[in-house]
Amino acid sequence: MLQRGMLPEHPGEVLKGLYLESLGISMTEAAARLGITGKALSQIVNGRMGISAETAVRLSKALNTSPELWLNMQRNYDLWIAEE
Repeated sequence: MLQRGMLPEHPGEVLKGLYLESLGISMTEAAARLGITGKALSQIVNGRMGISAETAVRLSKALNTSPELWLNMQRNYDLWIAEE
């Protein structure tokens, strides 16, 4: 069980802040690199859509991270919301 506290960041916020903005990558370029639509990436970045296992794998390959990183962030976010 997660410790109660502040709402964890949605993984889309992390993607936007730590990766896209920091690296100066546009949403269009990022979507193309990930092989997803711009609409899907926009929904993820704006917290309206979660990170699926497939998207986690795509992100991990593109950003040299692990799929577990993205899935764990999504899980923590989803559990916090569900428990509220």
